Amino acid sequence: MSDSKTILIAEDSSVILNLTKKILELQKYRIVSAKNGGEVMKQLEAQPIDCILLDINIPVKDGMTVAREIRQSTNDQIRQVPIIAITGNANNYSMDDFREAGVTDYLPKPLDFDALVRTVKQHIG
Repeated sequence: MSDSKTILIAEDSSVILNLTKKILELQKYRIVSAKNGGEVMKQLEAQPIDCILLDINIPVKDGMTVAREIRQSTNDQIRQVPIIAITGNANNYSMDDFREAGVTDYLPKPLDFDALVRTVKQHIG
């Protein structure tokens, strides 16, 4: 069995999703994806996830709502997953807003892929 960590990328832009996926796969992470906020909990319930990269502006349910739902889960493993928010509108939210929603860390768009890898490694190794 592989001991690589699994990252869920919740992102509706296929360009950003594919780039992020390639960068993280080069770091030997296993990637699963969700195209909208409704798919995130389904993925979390279907398999163990070590970290979530969560776009705040995704369809169906926005990232802040999804983060709150994750933190309210009755499943300890799901509730404790690190959530790294990704947003192009960081100015719309303060770090306090992110913390209140249960977000562990955040990265602004356009993504700095070195910072992305550094942040993921900081939270899950």
